[in-house]
Amino acid sequence: MSTVSRKLDHIRICLEQQVESEWRPFDDLHMVHRAIPELQMEDIDTRCRFLGKDLSMPFMICAMTGGHPDSRNINVNLARAAEEARIALGVGSQRAALEHPEVVDTFSLVREIAPSIPVIGNIGGAELVQEGPEVVEEVAGMIGADAVAVHLNFLQELVQPEGARRAEGLIDALHGCGSLHVPVIVKETGAGISREDARMLVSAGISIADVAGVGGTSWSGVEARRAAQRGDLASQQIGQAFWSWGIPTPLSIVECASAGLDVVASGGVRSGLDVARSLALGSRMAGAALPFLEPATRGSQAVLEVIRSFERAFRIAMFLTGCRNPEQLRSSPVLVLGRTREMMELRNIDTKYYANREMSR
Repeated sequence: MSTVSRKLDHIRICLEQQVESEWRPFDDLHMVHRAIPELQMEDIDTRCRFLGKDLSMPFMICAMTGGHPDSRNINVNLARAAEEARIALGVGSQRAALEHPEVVDTFSLVREIAPSIPVIGNIGGAELVQEGPEVVEEVAGMIGADAVAVHLNFLQELVQPEGARRAEGLIDALHGCGSLHVPVIVKETGAGISREDARMLVSAGISIADVAGVGGTSWSGVEARRAAQRGDLASQQIGQAFWSWGIPTPLSIVECASAGLDVVASGGVRSGLDVARSLALGSRMAGAALPFLEPATRGSQAVLEVIRSFERAFRIAMFLTGCRNPEQLRSSPVLVLGRTREMMELRNIDTKYYANREMSR
């Protein structure tokens, strides 16, 4: 099956079937309520800078689609809404456009519609190893990207019968990106990034990572659904077995931030409250994809409504924790409970540090 056709399969499955993790690690995070916040809602400033551009809040719509003519309108609606709301936007894997130039416009139109926000290109780690750093410049030029995400989806690839099986050489390939004119963001796709890998990324000159941990869309689950539809029982069983494989997003945020990476927190971010929780654990940005997919099939205003909902909840969380700006939120105390706490403590992370720190005012 071609890359183009596979992209359409993924969109359809994500729209029609349950593909999310059954565990929501963000529910284990409880921010400390301030009954006396000593501020007014007008005092709250959610703005930040990302990739050299001003945003209305530290949030992005993460890589979702592109590469099939039917995905064109989805990207049009995402771009219009992101530009109006002044948040960042990532596009889906551009491999399809490299293989089929006729679908380049499903990606390139994003920059035409959204000229002033950060736009993040996308290519797979397997393609980077195979083609070399030049492929990063190629996909960046295709859409006028402010950065390019190199996505790590080896779990998904292993469930796909047609998937890539080579992961060797990635760190060397990332080292080779140091001389490029466009920043590289390393992005997982639902299984998280450990501190061991974070240290390797830092040593390779990478400064930004989108952790995309367990808690949101399971791409192993998507491939299990896809395998079931074509009657591939073996791949379906593998996809189901690894449905929840990986590192929960909150744990990955802490491990990557402590290794020195600027973290984009995605993987189960489903509200502005989750954005606030992410920043309290140390991320610089947060992002989500699946909550915007169905609205993007209806129009840019439907997408904008979801963005506004995220923004409102983010502001309320800041107000109720006494935070005037995102930087204060990053030092706000947060309680880590349940399974997430157990995993953090097994990784020698002091959860009491996050519970008892005092926010600078």
